[in-house]
Amino acid sequence: MSATPDAFASVPSEHTELSLLEKAWRHRRGIFGWLSVTTHQAIGMRYIITAFIMLLAGGVEALLMRTQLARPNNTFLGPDRYNEIFTTHGTTMMFLFAVPVMEGMAIYLIPLMLGTRNVAFPRLNAFGYWLYLGGCLFLYWGVFTNTAPDMGWFAYPPLSGPQFTPGKRSDFWAQMITFTEVSALCVATEIIVTIFKMRAPRMSLNRMPLYVWSMLVQSFMVIFAMPGVVIASSYLLSDRTVSTHFVNPAEGGDPLLYQHVFWFFGHPEVYIIFLPALGFVSSIVVANARREIFGYPAMVLSLIANGFIAFGLWVHHMFATGLPQIGEAYFTASSMMIAITSGIQIFCWLATLWAGRVRRTTALHFVYGFIAIFVLGGLTGVMLASVPLDLQVHDTYFVIAHFHYVLIGGALFPLFGAFYHWFPKMTGRLMSERLGKINFWFLFIGFNLTFFPMHILGLKGMPRRVYTYPVEMGWGPISFLATVGAWIIAIGGVIFIVNVLSSRRSPHFAAANPWDAPSLEWAADSPPPNYNFEHLPAVASRYPLWDPPEDRGVVTGLRNDRREVLVTTLMDAEPHHRYVLPSSSIWPFITAVCVSIGFAGSVFNPWYIIWGSIISGLALIGWFWPRRPFHVEP
Repeated sequence: MSATPDAFASVPSEHTELSLLEKAWRHRRGIFGWLSVTTHQAIGMRYIITAFIMLLAGGVEALLMRTQLARPNNTFLGPDRYNEIFTTHGTTMMFLFAVPVMEGMAIYLIPLMLGTRNVAFPRLNAFGYWLYLGGCLFLYWGVFTNTAPDMGWFAYPPLSGPQFTPGKRSDFWAQMITFTEVSALCVATEIIVTIFKMRAPRMSLNRMPLYVWSMLVQSFMVIFAMPGVVIASSYLLSDRTVSTHFVNPAEGGDPLLYQHVFWFFGHPEVYIIFLPALGFVSSIVVANARREIFGYPAMVLSLIANGFIAFGLWVHHMFATGLPQIGEAYFTASSMMIAITSGIQIFCWLATLWAGRVRRTTALHFVYGFIAIFVLGGLTGVMLASVPLDLQVHDTYFVIAHFHYVLIGGALFPLFGAFYHWFPKMTGRLMSERLGKINFWFLFIGFNLTFFPMHILGLKGMPRRVYTYPVEMGWGPISFLATVGAWIIAIGGVIFIVNVLSSRRSPHFAAANPWDAPSLEWAADSPPPNYNFEHLPAVASRYPLWDPPEDRGVVTGLRNDRREVLVTTLMDAEPHHRYVLPSSSIWPFITAVCVSIGFAGSVFNPWYIIWGSIISGLALIGWFWPRRPFHVEP
């Protein structure tokens, strides 16, 4: 690949060359081929679909809890079953849905937005998905074999320790964490390398889409935050299985150590979920306002600042543990300061919409809903940053209300907007705008009807994690109202599923770029082929599809008979060298199975870690065994 300007000249497509390209990137057929796929579109869709199934499971669990709490002294669920359901609900939503679905969207979209053909490490990408799927199956195997965790989704010791939770319930939770967090670290690694080294020529860092920036910051956060929760869960698991004394107070361990390590992950986790949503909103706003984003440098700097400040907030989850007041003051200040960086983005979006020619699509409706809900959730977050108020409402429904306003309002509404926005790219068909707006109003009304009353319940003193309550407390009418809202949310979810299925089977195809969006993913076919682009694009601005046709170019000189991509420089994305990606392989799946055997078996016998490591090492030999580069004959 030459770095001369000739490399960017437009060339006509050759039928023979296109045939070679299609053969080089073709999937094998049959179950063996399905297990061997490493293209980013296929792996991204698997993440999205699996995470959506987890959302449905977590939603059903939420409905069961709300039905139990609809009236006082209800006997729909017993206390033990209720504990299992609320623990599985929180675990599913935080670890098996929220982060993986954001990763799946990034895996699908980022190579397209960057103008390349796959992620940097396609086999690692496949391995990460299979390990994530193993974590889902491991948790719900426990659910369906009466071994579901029942101590809350953050598993505080000593409640989760061997003294108060005998059996394997806490062990299943602790080891499931390892599955999902190793998977997240795989995704973060490949996203960072893809963004830094595989951008389209001339897509310098200050020309990247804001969604790509949000995922770059999020991926660095994953690398620094996720080891914290793996360490915390490993402390707990080793205390329970091999009698170490890390966090079990009965043996001299320190439960506050567990809380510090866990929340060092736990609060950045909120922003690991939230930052991709900010990227979704920026893309949707630009496409529907039909103008450049207002304040691009300020948006990028606020994303980076969000990532840094998020690591200085964790102790505001621990204000009730009796920490030194000087420490509490520091974390109060940090908790309030992060509202500034989020506010900058909101004002930039509003300025963009104010000056644009707004097209009111369903995706933009979800952006409006996000802004309204997230602002309210942010205000209650500032309230909870105050130590005296936090002490009063700690472990009440006020905290549940704030948490869901931030996470559902701040992540789920932008995610649904993203589904509507990029559905034509993924399927080649538009979703029904009429059904989409109905879907939005059901979710928006149901959400506020469910969670806004919980602020009042919290101020009235209703503690969370209680499976029932007496009539004389006066919580019944408000709890019933919240339950009605939960069922309205469920109806909105059903409408969304109907819209997806009916649109997917629609005979009417979407235009190549139905929103007239400016980023490179809309330059590929919809849905994109396995190789994304016949000729890799080169860009001349921040919004390449809004440039005049004469300013657009393509890369020439790459071989089409093998999976060859262009590697560019980090800062300015100048062509550096060609690189051949490995072909599809079943070894990532086999390796994930071997690792899963070691992880799952260690819950029952610690020696499984040794045996799992041995068979995983053998699988890695097959994975990395040197082979001749795959290519097809013309």
